[in-house]
Amino acid sequence: MKKNIFLTAVIVFLGILACSDDFTTNDPENVEDLETFFQNEENVEAAVIGIYDLMHLNYSRDWHSAFLVKLLPGDDANAAGGNSSDQPQLQDIDDYANISTANGSIESVWNNFYSTIALANLVIESLNESTLSNKDRATAEAKFIRAWCYFELTTMFGDVPLRLTLPQGAADFGLAKSSRADIYAQVEADLTAAIASLPEKTALADAFRFSKGAAEALMGKVLVFQEKYSESIPFFQSVIGNSAHDLEPNVADVWSIDKEFGVESLVELGFVSTSGRDWGNIAWGGRNESNLHIQLMGPRGDGIFDVTGTGLLNGWGFNLPTAKLANAFDAAGDTQRKSATLLTEAELIAAGGGVDPTSATGGVIWDYEGAIRTKYASRAEDTSDGGVRELNYSTNFRIFRYAEVLLLAAEAYNQAGQDGSARTELNKVRNRAGLADVSTSLSGTALFDAIVEEKFLELAHEGQRFWDLVRWGRAATELAGTGYAPKNDLYPIPITEIDKNGELTIADQNPGY
Repeated sequence: MKKNIFLTAVIVFLGILACSDDFTTNDPENVEDLETFFQNEENVEAAVIGIYDLMHLNYSRDWHSAFLVKLLPGDDANAAGGNSSDQPQLQDIDDYANISTANGSIESVWNNFYSTIALANLVIESLNESTLSNKDRATAEAKFIRAWCYFELTTMFGDVPLRLTLPQGAADFGLAKSSRADIYAQVEADLTAAIASLPEKTALADAFRFSKGAAEALMGKVLVFQEKYSESIPFFQSVIGNSAHDLEPNVADVWSIDKEFGVESLVELGFVSTSGRDWGNIAWGGRNESNLHIQLMGPRGDGIFDVTGTGLLNGWGFNLPTAKLANAFDAAGDTQRKSATLLTEAELIAAGGGVDPTSATGGVIWDYEGAIRTKYASRAEDTSDGGVRELNYSTNFRIFRYAEVLLLAAEAYNQAGQDGSARTELNKVRNRAGLADVSTSLSGTALFDAIVEEKFLELAHEGQRFWDLVRWGRAATELAGTGYAPKNDLYPIPITEIDKNGELTIADQNPGY
């Protein structure tokens, strides 16, 4: 059944991130005293929901989401849209060209991660001496989300400021960068605390909340990213051995509204189709209960894509599959997962639709390489007639799921010299996709290559591909001819952060920017 809960920010905390003397000299108005606010369990609950809401905003903020910023550097998707000037900050990310230190999408993601961290810090610090019954769970949720945010930040930006406490005055806002090693250490500490106090998935009071299994899975992933393969394995084993976690039997069901917060989901962001969004009340750049990205990424209308017979609705044409991805599915004989991920032009025509390049700007469909997406697709049944249909999609974002855990475990086993176990976990993902087991003789580097390819197919259009290529040292080879350069392994620190943070200078900028 469709959830009825949407994450709504219920706490306004102005000044926590603002670098201004007013923070220390002016008393806040119309807000509750923090010294008493966190003495009430309902207020604590509201604050925690506020952290979830900020995380939700960061991954769903129309043109500036972490979803798109993580996805577009990969070789599984093109930015697309109307033309090369449509949302140029996203085109730049996709093409590795002229990525500016003032790129609006990158800046938004940076700021929203730190806003989320700020509220998490407020909750953690305020509950430090608390005796409330929900203290441990609330602190654990805040620490999990803080760990998530810092892991994402260090993956995308490298060394970043590590803020763990609330600024007490204007002088406290400046903060130097910490090393990636220090960021990882803090992430591990937060996840250790989260694992100890988060409930199991089956005991969650609300499906959208994060569980002990999610924290264990994230810990394993963080350790794999540090090449601590043997250390990661027990965390993956705990998740895999827990019957609350499994693969959906049918790969196409993973993104179905009927399987939201299902057995495969570890970290999922929820949306609803009942808020009646229309052109007069859509919150551009802000919080929407519906998932505007589905419309952004639907096959472009204007006479370009005729989606008759597909069950899809037209959208605004962003995030088109690459020919490399479509060809990889064909080379693997991977028909089930291919159909759950993309639809080729020939398949679209066979369904009763078509493609008309003459309707596109200059007669060329920008960034189109012969396929449209069916993963996170603009399906008619996923929206409602209340309001404007294209503004009310309810499709949830599954941003960490069990299939990725199995592939991370396979990688860890392989790198730790346990190839039999690596094949076991790899085969679970392959079998669900309708593919046969890999050969029992496949081992070592050849087995690792098979895991790499499996991740390409399984996690296409989910924002993981590029960051895996970087950590594996394969970006230069796989992205040859795309404009990629080694400096693109990290995004630039936003110039606004360097300008306002007194402990950062231009010398702290990532190389090449």
